[in-house]
Amino acid sequence: MSLSSTCTSQSSEVDPLPALAELKPVLIRFQKRSASRALIQVANSLLMYVLLWCAIYWSWRFSYALTLCLMFLAGLWVVRVFIIMHDCGHGSFTQSKLANNIIGNIAGLMVFTPYYHWRWEHAIHHNTSGDLGRRGIGDVWTMTVEEYLNSSPWRRFIYAAARNPIVLFSIAPLLVFLCVHRVPARTAPRREFWSVWATNTGVLALWVILSVVFGWRQFLITQLLITMVGGGIGIWLFYVQHQFEDTYWTPSEEWSYLAAALRGSSFYRLPKILQWFSGSIGFHHIHHLSPRIPNYNLQLCHAAHPAFAQAPTITLRTSLACGKLKLWDEQTRQLVSFRQVKSRTNAKGAGCDYENGEMI
Repeated sequence: MSLSSTCTSQSSEVDPLPALAELKPVLIRFQKRSASRALIQVANSLLMYVLLWCAIYWSWRFSYALTLCLMFLAGLWVVRVFIIMHDCGHGSFTQSKLANNIIGNIAGLMVFTPYYHWRWEHAIHHNTSGDLGRRGIGDVWTMTVEEYLNSSPWRRFIYAAARNPIVLFSIAPLLVFLCVHRVPARTAPRREFWSVWATNTGVLALWVILSVVFGWRQFLITQLLITMVGGGIGIWLFYVQHQFEDTYWTPSEEWSYLAAALRGSSFYRLPKILQWFSGSIGFHHIHHLSPRIPNYNLQLCHAAHPAFAQAPTITLRTSLACGKLKLWDEQTRQLVSFRQVKSRTNAKGAGCDYENGEMI
């Protein structure tokens, strides 16, 4: 069985894409934001996360097992808090720009992410997703087969390590949220640049206060585990939304916003409880088509037009196979594994010919 039968339920080349003008009225209809639903989400996400921290502090005195369970639960809530910051960054959380920025900055501080700087980088991701000529900002490091084979042994090692699941989903979350987010990009605009240092100041103050309240050992253990769990889940969600076999990567001159959304962003069909914690971000094709749609309208929009069913669909079970995919093959237009590349390279060395990536 090929990876395409496990990572996606349909080929991205089966049906032609509809015109964006046809979809635009549907997308606009679901961009309506609700102040009451935003307040409810602030309460059941940001405030609930604070309450979980209090419960963790209380649990240290009675049961380490309970503490670990609460830490894992808090990690799930970190994903929820991050999604609210994410929606605020797109202006889709509330009608008020000021409210979006205030809530976004608070949520960003809670997950150690500079709101304005992250918003700027994430906007670049939306405008370049699937564009081979504009990789490197807000995406998972992805090399083509040719680039990998022409790289030095050291660069190949670094790339393989960066794409290793253990590194990507356990070590990388700590590096990203505790280290990478602490340094602004050199190309960042002035406000976005200084927002990193403002957030760093807030994070430092928060850590000092919580260390005094909880004790620095308990605080450090708690925060590191929560960050690892929440960050790991968040990176996994982002990974499978774009890193599946029949995803979309193309040269800049052929790039299409519509194709990048409907063919390069997956529909991650999750159980309802996980859909709630992830803020329905599994409807990633809808989100990339219209980032202004709030998280609670994504599923409704998905069901409103048959064209949205064209998006590659994955489930919890089938998404596991996506972790094997490492490199973009420009000939077959698919993500492939290191093993596939090695077997093809060995076969070519033995004098075999290939057509469409298969031995003939």
